[in-house]
Amino acid sequence: MLSTIEAVNSVVNNFIWGVPAMICIIGVGLYLSIRTRFLQIRKFPYAMKVTLGRMMKKKEASDGALTPFQAVCTALAATVGTGNVAGVAGAIAIGGPGAVFWMWVSALFGMCTKFAEVTLAVHFRETNAQGDLVGGPMYYIKNGLDKKWHFLAYLFAAFGVLAVFGTGNATQVNTITTAIDSALSSFNVLPADAVKLVNLIIGVALSIIIALILIGGIKRIGNVTSKLVPFMAIMYIVLALGVIFFHIKSVPAVFASIIEGAFHPASVTGGVVGSFFMSMKKGVSRGIFSNEAGLGTGSIAHACADTKKPVKQGFFGIFEVFVDTIIICTMTALVILCSGVPVNYGEAAGAELTISGFTAVYGSWVSIFTAVAMCCFAFSTIIGWGLYGTRCIEFLFGSRSNMPFMVLYSLTAIVGATMNLGLMWSIAETFNGLMVIPNLIAVFLLSGVVVKMTKEYFAKENG
Repeated sequence: MLSTIEAVNSVVNNFIWGVPAMICIIGVGLYLSIRTRFLQIRKFPYAMKVTLGRMMKKKEASDGALTPFQAVCTALAATVGTGNVAGVAGAIAIGGPGAVFWMWVSALFGMCTKFAEVTLAVHFRETNAQGDLVGGPMYYIKNGLDKKWHFLAYLFAAFGVLAVFGTGNATQVNTITTAIDSALSSFNVLPADAVKLVNLIIGVALSIIIALILIGGIKRIGNVTSKLVPFMAIMYIVLALGVIFFHIKSVPAVFASIIEGAFHPASVTGGVVGSFFMSMKKGVSRGIFSNEAGLGTGSIAHACADTKKPVKQGFFGIFEVFVDTIIICTMTALVILCSGVPVNYGEAAGAELTISGFTAVYGSWVSIFTAVAMCCFAFSTIIGWGLYGTRCIEFLFGSRSNMPFMVLYSLTAIVGATMNLGLMWSIAETFNGLMVIPNLIAVFLLSGVVVKMTKEYFAKENG
């Protein structure tokens, strides 16, 4: 039975994250870019000015809402995860340095896709029975499209509920326990026979903390993410910049290898990665998986923002993809490629490859900081996806289902800390990908609304 589930999941997963799906994701991003006349490039300085300016404002949000800064931190909490550390390493190992170039390409179009998702989410959101602002793909499908398309909203919400337990929780908790175990073991503090007990204690502790944050509501989620995300992002970027500056002479050659490897991977990887399509697939899929542009999930957090201007909030979508992929993922790639650590091209790799890039410069003591960063990345993802799952279950079954979901979601942390998650991770990744289909159909059909609203916004701004 288990082998049948694995076989079916493998077929679906390979299609969802395969070439046809990526063509659709890049295609919708390109279509939106053309229709908005490449807004993400034309208005990039404006996007940075608007987002950074609003992030500095210390205004309080109304009840049941987040400040724009808290909204972007909650969305970034879910996207800036262990994938930025482990996923980029895996993309380079399997696709060569050229995968980084295709990651940038996916981010370029992803900025426009995410801008559209956030704008639509704020425009078509609702206020629930508790007075909280709720929105996201299921709401812009329900409130923006004809009834014949409403089944897509229920599909998205159902796939979302199924994905959050694996993608957002169990695998992230597993990353936390692995990071803590390896840090303690490297200093001979943790005996091998105590690992299981320590992991169980970590799982129970995380379960309680997650429950307290989620049950505290949208305000508490916003307060936690607005403090955790800037801290973890700055800490990681500073450590990465140290590696890059230490190997500053290697930087031009690294960028040359990224460009060369994008079109002629064999010339950079010694023939191990010979397929141009493999390099492209790994880069694009890593970019999509990292910044979630096309997935629609980030717009659920933005729909909670206390703002009356959907397009203005939409610029946070551009900012988000820029920070997640262009800055943090690129930093990870440069740590690996500049540090000169050996990369076994063609073989799977994860966070250990990125960590070896740091330790090559700073020494083994830096494993403490990388463990803290990994724990912060993983924990922030758990909180962000907890909000997404709550909104999806509420859409399907009403607000009475929120509390049972939160309890179950919190208890999943114990499973993540104590069990082997191979199949669960793979199935969650499949459901994650399935969310893309209803969302992209809706964004494509509602592209006219985005274009109209954007034109009206700038007409008022310039009027």
